[in-house]
Parts: sequence; structure tokens; C-alpha cells
Amino acid sequence: MTAFDDLLAANEEFSATFTNAELTGRAARGLAVVTCMDSRIDPLGVFGLKPGDAKILRNAGARVTDDVLRTLVLAVTLLNVSRVLVMPHTDCGMAKVTDDDVHRLAAERGVDTRSLEFHTVPDQDAALRHDLVRIRTSPFLPQGMPVGGAIYDVRTGKILPVEL
Repeated sequence: MTAFDDLLAANEEFSATFTNAELTGRAARGLAVVTCMDSRIDPLGVFGLKPGDAKILRNAGARVTDDVLRTLVLAVTLLNVSRVLVMPHTDCGMAKVTDDDVHRLAAERGVDTRSLEFHTVPDQDAALRHDLVRIRTSPFLPQGMPVGGAIYDVRTGKILPVEL
């Protein structure tokens, strides 16, 4: 028995009826969604999308990090992305701690994380607006590309658009 036997068994069932072999890897609806890794979020379901419609980029806090920017450049250049939505959510764990809190908690376990920046979110609205500006002003992405923001409510499933 391994830690992943349940996943391997579930994959046997999934692959037995797999029907997405024809997908190309390009975003059929021209959309990239940057959202949190929180397992309460179903980014395709939230927008009525299906596999192949959008590129989904997930990280803790839905932050636009250097790696997210790199991935967006690739998505725009190679994978048919022409618009980006950044979607953090309510009740986010990244809004409940600071980087210093995470460093302290890791240190209590004997792990030195001081070389890492966790991009915690003390002010979710300000962080989202900052990240939207970061995408809009990136010299590596098309000028005028539609970039939007919204906060997903994990209690209702609704999104609240955020304007700059």
C-alpha cells in the first residue's frame, strides 16, 4: 500500500472513459485564469468552461509572481491566450498570515525559509489591484490586452468583479 494507491485506482476509472484526446493544449476561448490553489475553487465550473477552453494558473493567494508572468507570456505567445482574469477568493489562508508568520512557523519545525517570499496578502483588494497593474504594464505582454479581476466567494460561488 502506498500513499498514492487511491489516486492510481481513481485514474484507472477516469482513463477508462477519457474523451479529451483531441484537445490541442491551446486555450479555445482565449482565456487564462490566475487563481488560488484552494481546493474549494473549480475554475472551469465557476465560468461554465470545459477542458481545453482556458489556461488555469494556480498558486497560493492567486498572486501574479514572476513565474505567473513567465507563464502568461508563454500562454499568449504559444497557446492562444488573449485575455486574463485574476481571481483570488474569500476566506483565503494567504490573507490570514504574513510572510513573517510563515517563516516563524517553518522555523518551529526546524526549516529556514527566509530565502523565500510567500506573497501573503494582508490587503486582498490592494494585492489584486497591484497584480492587475503588473500584468497590464508588463512589457512582455500585449498592450491593451483585456485584463480583469474578480473575487470568488467560496460560500456562494459568485464572483465580484473588481475594477481598477
